[in-house]
Amino acid sequence: MSAGSTEARLNGSGGAAEAAKRARAASRKLAVLPEQQRNTALLLAAERLEENEGQIVAANAEDVRAAEALARAGKMSQAMLARLCVTERSVAGMAEKVRSVVSLPDPLGRKLSVTELDAGLVLTKETCPLGVVAVVFESRPDVVPQIASLALKSGNAILLKGGSEAAHTNEALMTIWNSALQESGVPTGATQLLHSRADVKELLHLERDVDLLIPRGGKAFVESISRQSRIPVLGHGEGICHVYVHAAADLQKAERVVLDAKTDYPAACNAAETLLVDAVIARQFLPRMIEQLRAEGVEVRGCERTGAIVPSGIDAASERDWATEYGDMILSVKVVNGLDEAIAHIHQYGSNHTEAILTEDSSAAERFLNEIDAAGVYHNASTRFADGYRYGLGAEVGISNGKLHARGPMGMDGLTTYKYKLRGSGQTVADYKSGKKFTHRPL
Repeated sequence: MSAGSTEARLNGSGGAAEAAKRARAASRKLAVLPEQQRNTALLLAAERLEENEGQIVAANAEDVRAAEALARAGKMSQAMLARLCVTERSVAGMAEKVRSVVSLPDPLGRKLSVTELDAGLVLTKETCPLGVVAVVFESRPDVVPQIASLALKSGNAILLKGGSEAAHTNEALMTIWNSALQESGVPTGATQLLHSRADVKELLHLERDVDLLIPRGGKAFVESISRQSRIPVLGHGEGICHVYVHAAADLQKAERVVLDAKTDYPAACNAAETLLVDAVIARQFLPRMIEQLRAEGVEVRGCERTGAIVPSGIDAASERDWATEYGDMILSVKVVNGLDEAIAHIHQYGSNHTEAILTEDSSAAERFLNEIDAAGVYHNASTRFADGYRYGLGAEVGISNGKLHARGPMGMDGLTTYKYKLRGSGQTVADYKSGKKFTHRPL
């Protein structure tokens, strides 16, 4: 077999329908693959990533050169370009996250409940894989080993479709990954890469072979996928995250948190997009805060009251700014009259992702934590903590802004469901229509 045909088989070329059928067949075997074998495969994959660091970085350099040309032509945002770049340090981080998944407890076969329905008739609720999961994402190549590791550990087959801007990097990562899985005896078809827009279009109609579809990208992208597919969709939606500096905030602490939330990685969906400042401390806090933000290269867009306090060096914010996920070094700033107005603003413009309050008033903090409707609500901490790895989930498949099945950073638990196992000794329903009683006793 030629090297090219080997790569095609490992990476699952040949169309989405064929890939999904291979994934379905693999998922049956993955569901019963021993944990030790899954962990061994992941450890080998992490090792292979490190060993092939140069190959991965070189492939990424090809993608980055093409992307930089697009960025110069105004056809790619700087935020997307930032998400695309892979360095030696990035590869080390990929391997570290794979190993962190290995260290997590086995998510399969956990008994959620055991109930005796009657003597000799016992019902067990037990975790199991979803089956076949497809993830369509943009720009970030590090998504490949993150999602692939969570899928394998949780016994799921995975179909991945990255953006064309990362094609060389994704191909290199997938070839290295699947070579390690093949060497470890993992079923062929467990992890596959889709290659074209035609594959995505075909994928959307494969509800018989795909159990969950996860689009990762902008709001319009996620909504488009949801409208076109009958497969259940878990949307990795937009991140319009707020930091509210309350009247009782420690202002020095607030400055550090705001800077981190905005500038640590502005392209991330958990970066702050709007800063809300209580009117009581606005004149004391805003001049120094805005000076620090601008020194870091942040473009500040302020409300009328912000402009009155800091009259130069900032642009006027429009209504559209409050509802915008910049994904860039831009921050909108609004002065609000207390906690009630801050909560109302977040509920009007937020995306249910991650929201933070900075205050030393514990009662105000508890009100914020309890009343804000979002996947993550923080007190005196940066919104950048909204991440599967930082939460101790090993890695993440994505962040869900919704409320069904999974919410917030989605780790292995989001890739599992459960089944009921009933073990009897010849009982029939007719027995219980004739006077026999259930015990319904928790065990």
